[in-house]
Amino acid sequence: MTNVLICGAGVAGSALAYWLRRYGFAVTVVERAPAPRLGGHTVDLRGAARDVVERMDLLQEIRQVAVDSKGMSFVNASGRRLADVPASFLGGNGVVGEVEILRGDLVDLLHRVTEDETEYVFDDTITAVTQGPEGAHVTFERSAPRVFDLVVAADGAHSRTRSLIFGPESRFSRELGCYTASFTVPNVFGAQDWELFHNMPGRKMAALRPSRRPEEAKVLLGFASAPVDHDHRDPCGQKRIVAEVFAGAGWHVPVMLREMDAATDFYFDSATQIVMDGWSRGRVVLLGDAGYSPSPLGGNGTGLALVGAYVLAGEMARAGGDHEEAFAAYEREMRAFVKQCHKLPPGGVSGFVPKSRPAIGMRNLSIRLIPHLPWAGLIEKMASRADAITLRDYARGQARA
Repeated sequence: MTNVLICGAGVAGSALAYWLRRYGFAVTVVERAPAPRLGGHTVDLRGAARDVVERMDLLQEIRQVAVDSKGMSFVNASGRRLADVPASFLGGNGVVGEVEILRGDLVDLLHRVTEDETEYVFDDTITAVTQGPEGAHVTFERSAPRVFDLVVAADGAHSRTRSLIFGPESRFSRELGCYTASFTVPNVFGAQDWELFHNMPGRKMAALRPSRRPEEAKVLLGFASAPVDHDHRDPCGQKRIVAEVFAGAGWHVPVMLREMDAATDFYFDSATQIVMDGWSRGRVVLLGDAGYSPSPLGGNGTGLALVGAYVLAGEMARAGGDHEEAFAAYEREMRAFVKQCHKLPPGGVSGFVPKSRPAIGMRNLSIRLIPHLPWAGLIEKMASRADAITLRDYARGQARA
């Protein structure tokens, strides 16, 4: 059996472990965190990603823990709704997906269905990879050195593995000019089954999103900015940045900031795309955000991770041990899909965080008018990116439309 090391136990890494074990590979997953990272907001599973989890026989379990989101509303500082987008808009192919699940619940499920047949090594990370004819020699911070046939970097947009093999992140990152922070707080707001968004002049946004647990709510704060100097491994410093940016803001923001200090799943980062000419070098290949992060603005990052894992594992199995052939086929299958998912929605950053009150008003008006204008087709076209790939049926060695 081919011995594969996967760096990262998130959606991409755990999904790849699932498929590789199904095809008979020996799999080790190394993760810097001491346990699976279960934080994060809701992610939607649509199009090809939904097909992948269905082929994993997990769709029914996912639906059992899905978030019941009835839509999203834009509200003013007093909470009055200014524009609504119901989940039923465009037959469920609009902004709110048909199947939405908390990222943490998806990671937990993928870990549970793979842990019995996969070696998980938590609280560790790789420090070097030296490639040779006999394999990839890998050293770790805590564990003893080992040799693997192949190494897969599935450790996110700030991938350490990618930096070791391909060079500095700055070569591949495309900053979009905004930042987002997300965290879980007690549901002192009465948030239920609608996502609430509030925009503020100065290109700032605050959102409350439902959780499947009624006692908690998900907070999302976003703002446009020139590059902010921060350490992506320093949550305390990141919280200070967010608190300074949103100081004096209205709506529920003061309560959000107060609860932010105690949040254990706080996450802060720039909206950044990873764009690369190639996703493999020798025995090392990139998967998910490590190779082609679409950014939170573009969305479909979870979909890319699930589909990428399915395709990579399938091509590795189909190639019969020839990793060069497998990696090349993986890129051919995924390139057009990734390109589609890198396209930003209408308005880009300005649509996410309008810069003035008139701009906020125009955005809300356009949302109210969407059902009566050709823009509805544009939104549906953006949502259809999730279907912009034909998945092969690797079990039968053929493509399925």
